[in-house]
Amino acid sequence: MALNSYVTEGFPRMTKVLLLLGLLMTSLHLTDAQIGVCYGTMADNLPPLEEVVELYSQNNFQRMRLYNPNPAALQALGSAGSNIQLMMGVSNDDLQNIAATQGNANKWVETYVMNYTKVKFRYIAVGNEVNLSSSLARFLLPAMKNINNAISAAGLDNQIKVSTAIDTGVLGTSYPPSAGSFRSEARSFLDPIISFLAENGAPLLVNIYPYFSYSANTQDISLDYALFTANEVMVQDGQLGYRNLFDSMVDAVYSALEEAGGDSMDIVVSESGWPSAGGTGATLDNARIYNTNLIQHVKGGTPKRPAKALETYVFAMFDENYRSAELDKHWGLFLPNKQSKYPLLCRIPTATQIVFSIE
Repeated sequence: MALNSYVTEGFPRMTKVLLLLGLLMTSLHLTDAQIGVCYGTMADNLPPLEEVVELYSQNNFQRMRLYNPNPAALQALGSAGSNIQLMMGVSNDDLQNIAATQGNANKWVETYVMNYTKVKFRYIAVGNEVNLSSSLARFLLPAMKNINNAISAAGLDNQIKVSTAIDTGVLGTSYPPSAGSFRSEARSFLDPIISFLAENGAPLLVNIYPYFSYSANTQDISLDYALFTANEVMVQDGQLGYRNLFDSMVDAVYSALEEAGGDSMDIVVSESGWPSAGGTGATLDNARIYNTNLIQHVKGGTPKRPAKALETYVFAMFDENYRSAELDKHWGLFLPNKQSKYPLLCRIPTATQIVFSIE
């Protein structure tokens, strides 16, 4: 990486080793505190779950997003004695049942949380990108409340926060970021959810994808702006300057939250990534550049909330061959055989590996 080429130039070999070691150990501390990886399972060729958990640990991925309560995955996380913290989803298909009665929510929490005492649960994500116009939308907040009640009754409300994941399609205005606001028709749906999250000290989970904005508008959005590689401010918004699209999108959501009364709330980026094939700009090199820069960038926050690390989950751990669209099959950091598709800075080597990697 560029770190090796310009930071260590002119230093003796041992000094290079010590300097790079110090920088990497600093990176390790910050990265471990904020970065997770989404574990999607829409494939028929994924490794055994015990090996998946081991792969997370080997690469210092200490947070995982699981989209549904997969008992085998929960068993693997518990039996491995790992320190991986888990964001576990309540699938959209289960919203109506859990919203129906408190008893149903209690049973869900007992079955998938209380029975796995060795798993380090961090969030329960109730629903993922629930469409405002779908028949499920009216069940989302009642399901969130019932799950939260069950978590509180179990005495886990200080440990596990209940939220939901939205996408940026709910924004009516996103440019400039300071003018960010939710669509007017979404406010009646989102405002009560935002109030519920604020009352319970829970963050809003947001799936942020600069790739889709770029690929839909390559005439106006440069690849450098989308990949964190722009050398100058591309968007000036009052006193705040934006060099990348990711920050602009996150800060637009922060502005929308402020307008909706959630000015004290945090955002967790519950998905972000870049595909390596299947669409415009979807190349292995672009995926490597985006994900590597994302992992490093979120340590420093955004222009609107600087110096506040942004908890972020990279999508996804593996390529998934059961996804229908070709583009959707190629978001993995790894192939199903556990081979890394490209190196990432968050894969911090040991001191011995550092010595042998420097020439």
